[in-house]
Amino acid sequence: MPELLDLIAVTWFLSLWVGYTFYAKRRAKVVSCLSYELRRKRTDWMQQMLRRDNKMADVGLLSTLERNVSFFASSCLLILAGLLTVLPSADKLSLVLTNLIPWSTQTEVGVQVKILFLAFIFVFAFFQFTWSLRQYGFGGVLIGAAPDGREMAAEEQQLYANRAAKVVDQAGHSFNYGLRAIYFSLSALTWFIDAGLFMVASVVVMLVMKHREFHSKVLKALQEC
Repeated sequence: MPELLDLIAVTWFLSLWVGYTFYAKRRAKVVSCLSYELRRKRTDWMQQMLRRDNKMADVGLLSTLERNVSFFASSCLLILAGLLTVLPSADKLSLVLTNLIPWSTQTEVGVQVKILFLAFIFVFAFFQFTWSLRQYGFGGVLIGAAPDGREMAAEEQQLYANRAAKVVDQAGHSFNYGLRAIYFSLSALTWFIDAGLFMVASVVVMLVMKHREFHSKVLKALQEC
């Protein structure tokens, strides 16, 4: 019975994670949200970049974004190292959890599965962050290769700005996917306590992300700019 509940909890968790990802992607096409507003701002940024003689400010801003992503990518590696280090001590951890949570049965194999599940989440996040870094690098190349917008026709300028903004926007999406994995990993931590709590925590995390993406104050501020 506990094994069945754990299987249901994991299925529920993955369904919410994947389902919300598709929901947010499709919803962003019909309503204003953070993704939509940032895409609009990135296009404006690239248009302004084409009109500037000195593009060092644009390169500096892109470098700042890369440093932020690099921090999360490095953090994922440190967390993975910690998870793999504690894996051989799953028997001791299961004993500690059993003493702390008397109503929950914690077996050594069960704890190992949960640790590996967390490791899988952070591996996914690491790949998303590193892909985001590469795409920001591609965006930097486009900024460096950008022609003088004042010598371009309006249509050519708009086309180049849109393409450059799309590359930077894809980097932002990959970064967002990595952050989403970290948010959901926090709910996965509750699996060590109880499978039912794990399911509830997954719903709470999803609702928090939905509020920030579609109803936050920063979204309203972006809409007004």
